[in-house]
Amino acid sequence: MSITDKKIFEKDLGKSDANYVAQSPLSWIKRSAEIFPDRTSIIHGKTSFTWQETFSRCRQLASALDGIGIRKGDTVAVIATNIPAFYESLFAIPALGAVINPINIRLDFEAIRFILEHGEAKAILVDTDFADVTKAAVEGLKSKPFIIDIADINAQNHKQIGGVEYEEFIKKGDKNFHWTLPSNEWDPIALCYTSGTTGNPKGVVYHHRGAYLNALGCALSWDMKQHPTYLWTLPMFHCCGWTFPWAVAALTGTNVCLRYINAKDIYESIVSNNVTHFCGAPIVLNFIANAEEQEKKTLPHDVEVMTAGAAPPAAVLKAIESQGFRITHAYGLTETYGPAVFNAPQENYRDLNEDDYAERLTRQGVKFHVLENLTVMDPKTMKAVPADGKTIGEIMFAGNVVMKGYLKNPKATKEALSGGYFHSGDLAVMHSDGYIQIKDRSKDIIISGGENISSIEVEETLYKHPQILEAAVVAKSDEKWGETPCAFVTLKSDGKNLTEEDVIKYCRDSMAHFKAPKNVVFTELPKTSTGKIQKFKLREIAENL
Repeated sequence: MSITDKKIFEKDLGKSDANYVAQSPLSWIKRSAEIFPDRTSIIHGKTSFTWQETFSRCRQLASALDGIGIRKGDTVAVIATNIPAFYESLFAIPALGAVINPINIRLDFEAIRFILEHGEAKAILVDTDFADVTKAAVEGLKSKPFIIDIADINAQNHKQIGGVEYEEFIKKGDKNFHWTLPSNEWDPIALCYTSGTTGNPKGVVYHHRGAYLNALGCALSWDMKQHPTYLWTLPMFHCCGWTFPWAVAALTGTNVCLRYINAKDIYESIVSNNVTHFCGAPIVLNFIANAEEQEKKTLPHDVEVMTAGAAPPAAVLKAIESQGFRITHAYGLTETYGPAVFNAPQENYRDLNEDDYAERLTRQGVKFHVLENLTVMDPKTMKAVPADGKTIGEIMFAGNVVMKGYLKNPKATKEALSGGYFHSGDLAVMHSDGYIQIKDRSKDIIISGGENISSIEVEETLYKHPQILEAAVVAKSDEKWGETPCAFVTLKSDGKNLTEEDVIKYCRDSMAHFKAPKNVVFTELPKTSTGKIQKFKLREIAENL
């Protein structure tokens, strides 16, 4: 009989306040305020706060929200750019047991109205730059939420639509308001909506345990040291800033707010604030790599950059690393609290030539320390594909950093979590070393004459052309082949004379001929509010060529 069968470890050995506390990232801000009270927590232009001050402000905000009747399980929305008030709300709202709903600032009023109504927001914190769109969204709601205006000094629009301004509101709160962790770490902490490129977005529910673990996973995978200086180029509304607001609190770092994201301000902020880390989508890396010479500055040291989303083109990676930025490529989805996979560089990568090294960095990589299972499977048989770097399957996740589910959508939740895994919808291969590499979204793979063509592979080739700034490839119906690649290209300023024939020839010279695009369209690429290319719009254009 085994020890487990005897159950000797269960007798008189239960949970107590002494040996069990629910995991929540809310504990870290209290710790930083207690241990490093005078270290700088936030820099916003000429304004700065210490960790003691930020913790006090969070307690005031929680107290003030409690005073207007916000209770456990209520939703409080935030519509703001990267400013101190947003950072504070990521701690203060969950401290009440309420759920923070960060809303994408680039959405139109109808999308915002849907989110506010679907999430049943009881209150909204609104940056005045987004007063007009918020007002239009709220006007259509049957139940009007309480509105708090954030009159940030750096805003361009100072119109207020609520009954109280943020600073006046938190003055009503108690600096010593109780700071209580959830009794159940499975309680919701945040409601983050997917981008919703087609149809209404889905509300992804995060819990305290997942937020706690993924924040640690981000810090560990990025090898962040104590007291980093983190520049907010990534929107805080995007997956709660990929859980980095909580990670920076855990490490007692300094948050540098950046209201408007452009290459000039990024370079200036890095130099003036001695920034060590920042995150951004590949599009951010692209405009840094292609910044005007007068916008660039010599970096004071290597700057760590985490990028996630579609694989950054190897050409962009090469360009940005040559300027002193060290790239960590990560991968995840809204449903996995943001990044949960990263490209852990091996020592032998540096022995590769530049092209092969950059190609290795474009692979999505391996699981975070806090993710239990990452695999590539045949979604029909739910069996792992061979680790041959060729056989395509769907990326599957399982573990504590997978969402609770979709709000009010049990059917979609059941489908997404079927078979004991979260189904990402991303198609990838598994390499022999255990690293995954995305080949396409399931809807984006091009099947031409029975052969699978990865749109990402074709895009990688296009990005290597010195006169191409951006590229996207979609399937175009073809009577003979079924589908053929159609490329949409945005040119750099020196590429005005580039022709369709030039681009096609360049691709045919660089890859198998059947993979080369048969059509090339020169245009600006349509993007979602989070910077993702809207391929469904490109498919419509391609079909009408």
